[in-house]
Amino acid sequence: MNWANKQVQTWQMPQRIAMIMIEDSDNLIVALQDGLARFNLITASIKWWMDVEKEIINNRPNDGKCDSEGRLWLGTMDVAAKQGAGSLYCINRNKIVQQLSNLSIFNGMAWSLDNKHFYFIYSELKRIDTYLFDAVAGGIQFEKTAVVVPEQVGLPDGMCLDVEGMLWVAHWDGFCVARWNPQNGALLATVNLPAPQVTSCAFGGSKVNQLIITTASIGLSEEALLKYPESGFVFIAEPGVKGMPAFYCKKIV
Repeated sequence: MNWANKQVQTWQMPQRIAMIMIEDSDNLIVALQDGLARFNLITASIKWWMDVEKEIINNRPNDGKCDSEGRLWLGTMDVAAKQGAGSLYCINRNKIVQQLSNLSIFNGMAWSLDNKHFYFIYSELKRIDTYLFDAVAGGIQFEKTAVVVPEQVGLPDGMCLDVEGMLWVAHWDGFCVARWNPQNGALLATVNLPAPQVTSCAFGGSKVNQLIITTASIGLSEEALLKYPESGFVFIAEPGVKGMPAFYCKKIV
């Protein structure tokens, strides 16, 4: 979508898409069913980068983010959310290192303002954990559970960080994006939405003060779709705080 005129351009991908990250103004890194590819926005060409768990037939990439050094952090999961089937990887150009294993449904990632902590969402466990982050080596070490999400707020899904170091979290089956304090686990604010399955969020706009929110319609009954016809829409909100700009992926060639 062109931010100025809201015109949308669409490309068809060869496989299921998990996430996209920016490499530069012309190229995106796209996580597909079997791994990672580079997609050129000018030529619409796709160039394969690397396989990621291609040998595990039922696994696929899920969420991903780039750190301050341009390394891509990418998680995997079973297509049917089989317990303990997924892993978290740190990918630095052509080197892939497993950081965590035995994951079920993992999602959002973010780094603290001082770049010393890594926040990681365990969706099925309804919690956000904090890891000590080594920016030089690209390693993590568990520190604590930062946020425990109450049952009534739904499952935590995608996540981003604002300029005050607070976490904005999309809540599947929660009808909202919630702002959480990772220091004390407190719920600070919510942006309510007319769709139950809220999947992810990111800050954007010329002032980085608009929250772009995605939702899903998959699995909803006909009755639910009639009740919540905007399920699957993308929403834009102004939550009253600016977001942190996203990091770009390190060039892979």
